[in-house]
Amino acid sequence: MALEFKVNEKLLPEQMAEVFRLSGLKRPHNDLDRMEKMIDQADILISCWDGDRVVGLARAITDYCYCCYLSDLAVIKEYQKQNIGKDLVQLLQETLGDQVSIVLLSSEEALSFYPQIGFEQANNAFRIARKH
Repeated sequence: MALEFKVNEKLLPEQMAEVFRLSGLKRPHNDLDRMEKMIDQADILISCWDGDRVVGLARAITDYCYCCYLSDLAVIKEYQKQNIGKDLVQLLQETLGDQVSIVLLSSEEALSFYPQIGFEQANNAFRIARKH
């Protein structure tokens, strides 16, 4: 079966939690209430489906005219190395249009991935970390 990409398809918290857990991305996948809020408060949620299973997702917050924060890009490990992450980002770019920049915070493990799909590294970012 071919993979299918969907924009703003409603996900269950359990589906998103499974993608995070099986991708290795550190997110609070055991807290389904928080997962639900993360889904509900996202401006764009692009998902990749293998039949009825969500195998990848890109979750973003944006103003749709200037900037977009790509808060999550996750693909289940067994589906990695199939360009799903790249395709999720490309669909995000198409959804946003050319006037919107995309920014993200990378995990240490993914630092070499993002330049391969068109991101340039910025050295002028700052953050206040969450407490939990």
